[in-house]
Amino acid sequence: MEIRTYGLSELAILYLPNINNKSASNQLSKWINSNNKLYDELVRNGYKSRQKILTPKQVNIIIDFLGKP
Repeated sequence: MEIRTYGLSELAILYLPNINNKSASNQLSKWINSNNKLYDELVRNGYKSRQKILTPKQVNIIIDFLGKP
């Protein structure tokens, strides 16, 4: 997997390829918001609630916490 800028739904589909885009985005957002350590680390790296575009650093943080999709 290439570490680059991803849209939230684009990354979500990689984790949840068998559900529709909106549901995948909602689920990834739930995972982020329910994991305090993940959320705090993302915020320290510029993440804002309801953000739709993830920087390469933020993508890397998500992968560190959730594993590769």
